[in-house]
Amino acid sequence: REQHRPRVGCSTLCLPHMGSYIYQRRWVKLDADYLRYFDGEKDPYSKRFIPVSSISRITSIGDQKFEVITNNRNFVFRAESDVDRNEWIRTLQQIVEERKSKALERTSISLTINGATDLVDKSGFLELRGFKHKLFVVVAGDKVFLYKNAEDYRLGIGITYIEMNLGNVKEVDRRGFDLTTPYRIFSFSADSDQEKEEWVEAMQQSISEALSNSEVAERIWLVESNRFCADCGSPKPDWASINLCVVICKRCAGEHRGLGPGITKVRSLKMDRKVWTEELIELFHQIGNAVANQFWAANVPPSEAITPTSSSQERRHFLIAKYREGKYRRYHPLFGNQEELNRALCAAVTTSDLAETQALLFCGAAVNCATGDPQCPTPLALAEKSGQRLQMEFLLHNKTSEMPRLEVGGSEEKPYSVPLPSVTHNGFLYKTPSMAKPVSERKGQEEFSRRWCTLQDGILSYYENDRNAVPNGEIKVEEIVCLVNNSPHTHGIESTFEVYIETERLYLFGLESPDSAREWLKSIAKSFVHPRAEELLALDFERIGRLHYKGGLNLERAKEGWFALAGSVLHVCFEDSERQEPLQLRKLQELSIQGDNEVLVLVERRRTLYIQGERKLDFLGWVHAIQKAAGSSGDTLSEQQLTESDVPLLVDRCIDYITQCGLTSEGIYRKSGQNSKTTSLLEMLRRDARSVRLKEGEHQVDDVANTLKRFFRDLGDGLFTRQWGQDWLRATALEDEEAKISEYRRLLGTLPTVNRATLKALINHLFRVQRFSAENQMNTHNLAIVFGPTLFQTDGKDYKAGRVVEDLISHYVKIFNVNDQEMKKQQDEIMAIMKMREAASSGTQQAGDFICTVYLEEKKTEAEQHVKIPATMTAEELTFEILDRRKIVMKEKDYWSCFEVNEREEAERPLHYSEKVLPILHCLGTESYLVVKKQMSMENMLIYLASRVGDCKHGMMKFREERNLLGLGLSTGFHDRYFILNSTCLRLYKEVRSHKPEKEWPVRNLKVYLGIKKKLRPPTCWGFTVFYENEKHEKQQWYLCCDTQADLREWFATFLHVQNGGALWPSETSKVRASRSQQDSRLGNISLIPLRGNESEMRSSVAAFATDPLTLLRNV
Repeated sequence: REQHRPRVGCSTLCLPHMGSYIYQRRWVKLDADYLRYFDGEKDPYSKRFIPVSSISRITSIGDQKFEVITNNRNFVFRAESDVDRNEWIRTLQQIVEERKSKALERTSISLTINGATDLVDKSGFLELRGFKHKLFVVVAGDKVFLYKNAEDYRLGIGITYIEMNLGNVKEVDRRGFDLTTPYRIFSFSADSDQEKEEWVEAMQQSISEALSNSEVAERIWLVESNRFCADCGSPKPDWASINLCVVICKRCAGEHRGLGPGITKVRSLKMDRKVWTEELIELFHQIGNAVANQFWAANVPPSEAITPTSSSQERRHFLIAKYREGKYRRYHPLFGNQEELNRALCAAVTTSDLAETQALLFCGAAVNCATGDPQCPTPLALAEKSGQRLQMEFLLHNKTSEMPRLEVGGSEEKPYSVPLPSVTHNGFLYKTPSMAKPVSERKGQEEFSRRWCTLQDGILSYYENDRNAVPNGEIKVEEIVCLVNNSPHTHGIESTFEVYIETERLYLFGLESPDSAREWLKSIAKSFVHPRAEELLALDFERIGRLHYKGGLNLERAKEGWFALAGSVLHVCFEDSERQEPLQLRKLQELSIQGDNEVLVLVERRRTLYIQGERKLDFLGWVHAIQKAAGSSGDTLSEQQLTESDVPLLVDRCIDYITQCGLTSEGIYRKSGQNSKTTSLLEMLRRDARSVRLKEGEHQVDDVANTLKRFFRDLGDGLFTRQWGQDWLRATALEDEEAKISEYRRLLGTLPTVNRATLKALINHLFRVQRFSAENQMNTHNLAIVFGPTLFQTDGKDYKAGRVVEDLISHYVKIFNVNDQEMKKQQDEIMAIMKMREAASSGTQQAGDFICTVYLEEKKTEAEQHVKIPATMTAEELTFEILDRRKIVMKEKDYWSCFEVNEREEAERPLHYSEKVLPILHCLGTESYLVVKKQMSMENMLIYLASRVGDCKHGMMKFREERNLLGLGLSTGFHDRYFILNSTCLRLYKEVRSHKPEKEWPVRNLKVYLGIKKKLRPPTCWGFTVFYENEKHEKQQWYLCCDTQADLREWFATFLHVQNGGALWPSETSKVRASRSQQDSRLGNISLIPLRGNESEMRSSVAAFATDPLTLLRNV
């Protein structure tokens, strides 16, 4: 906000250049917070801003010039005249003095100069298109600040800031996102996918804050009852029903909207600023949740009440009963007597008794009833004459309110609790008879009959012709469960679509006009899709409908969600989510069917979604459609199944196999495999690479290598693309190596994302292969001869293609900007492979051993220990191995243990001393590692267990569930729950007095980790993260918080006690140390070899230990 008094004008800015000052004309603005300069008067974003609070003084230095002196830097300006200069100096000095006297601390000044970093929501380096170097970006409140570097941020001197009230954030690719304003698009790029997600989330929060105004909310919350949702009790509700005068939470507000404006008028406390007049705010002080609920919730049975954790369906049922039906209201004594109710209302509005007016109005009194007074014909006029402002406000907001009415008829649950939009459409359609089976054969044109069809009042009717008054048949839109848009010419009619209904019937319609068919599709979809899923209607969907799914904490109860399939993306609107979430089907880690074609399992990033087939007919269609969409759809790179890093799964599978089994194979990639095996393998990988597992013994190295080469040779549009391929070849003519590398880097940036990621993965692989050239005889030149013609799809007569590949391998580090950490990791893996090959060839390596990196006390390079892990090694043996290497003597009360640390979850778990290490390595993610350190709380836990009475533990803890997949599950903060832990199970109760547990989990299926990630803002620092997996491999995750450290220690000790039969610590450690076999130390410092395979294979491998530990490597 610019003040009128501070001068806003233009000046010439003095910039140092080649030892002297060159003056550049800049438009300069001064407001209460910043002195900013711009390229021009109309530019919305500055070139530089100087915080007013950092200015220490302003001095005149002659010749129309003046100097602005800050704490760390000076800025010289030259005005157009001495008069203008003096005016600038006077205004600057005045505002600086005012600033100092009032000690104002605003925005980035308070964030940087004063060191108050708690106001910063997100900060760090980002690439911004148009700048050579990364900028330091800060998201703080409702603004985003850009700085040249972290030092400028510390000083408070930045480039510009972006007001987020006009901003919009959109994800562009794996690491890129755009911040769009009406004046400019800021294209940012983060260092990783996870970093990008965090930045996007922070900026979206900033936009929300910019659009909100907390002043009204704070005033409404001054009344204690308004600090909690009137319906479910959630804290700090920021929505309200302005006619019912209740303050409600966001989730209840969504269900209120579904009741319609005749029942409840929903407005935001923070965003709908114009609504909140002084009278309305005062009305909420007088009525609010306390008075309103004395009427609306006077008779709520405890069994029907809802809580902050209630589902959308439970909220919907409760709110319909509460407000639409008035089921729980306190009936007025005059209820049923219309004349007396109206007379009483006329009397009440002349007083300050708002509760009486509310009770009368919602028990049947007419808001516009006749008063009998010609001068004041309505209750509103009576209230105005009596000077009752709040009565007038209440009546105005309820002029169109409907009186609650109990539903008459059956109580059968309907699929919709809210009215669907009324859609009208009509015209001729071609139709076949309804079917009870999927359409498996092409329908000829002669099988379709031309019918006049109408969509009106929630019914799709079809008639013999447009003159008939009686329909041949009808379809109620509320019974439609799925709508399918078939590909053109699927049947004898050009454009066809299918309608599935609840009674397992399928209707096939068609039209010769694609545009007309599309209009019908949109109209039918709009008529049956729930309003909360209306986002899906904007998609060019192939299939849309409702299905049941499992997810979140409650895996026993299936929920209803809305799904739309568009291309290779499945868009989902979950029951407890307000926005649709896209699921990239080609990037799934697993896609499988469980049971008798009853459950479709989709696994993405270790998260699982279970889609259930309630109705067989439409579910089978969904299964086939999703399976097809999740597969490869063409011969270009972007049409392949992909990894999370955008590399085709086919390429990733082949590279992984050759890395593990073929790096030392002589003539790798030069020798050809068997043509028939190559053809068969390539066909399998193209069809579904996700289901193919390459295993040594079953597949030959040369066959796999030949498959990879053939894939690239047959690739549509090529790896380098037809558009840019010749430019890559021309770059080889550049004689200057640096110029050539620079050109390669430029061309790399022009490639599509998938091509760029694939090229880097391939060259990285070839870089490794040539490191083994002494064994495989394939140096950089030999690899280039093979891969040049393959990648450029040429005949090989011209070596330019080979030269490009040779240059890419030789300058891999520079061209692909590989940092030292990546290089070290690759070199360690190469060293490890060489060592293992040597050990294998000498016959000294035992089958079943793996090499693993373990840290001592903390994760840092100097603390690394590389250990060979036999199949039988326990956590205790691994701990002693690490301590022996560092010659650390374990004293009497030193409780050294091996911990599994999960960096992503910011949690750790001490392994039980008898736990086998190798199965844990199989399950470790990329963000997890093992560390050996002292378990500081073990002595206290042992004392507690020795002194307690009984084996149970019970008490209150704060509970929160983790989101499961794409927003599944609850995310409403921590809530008090009562827990009982015994020797077999953990039970959760809503409160201490509850007799029946809400949940119950077998203890043997729980994994308990100490710590909770800070992003969740736990109420205390004493908490743990719990993972649960049942026999069907369905997973859940939640968090528990204790009030004290002692309480946390006692709960954790009890968990360990019941899970390990009471044995927390070995009674005699010396025997283990003495009996432990000596490890082979000849391998030295060797880094972790990646353990391959999907989750199912890992589980199978772990299970194999129980019977034969040597099973693991027999197929490797």
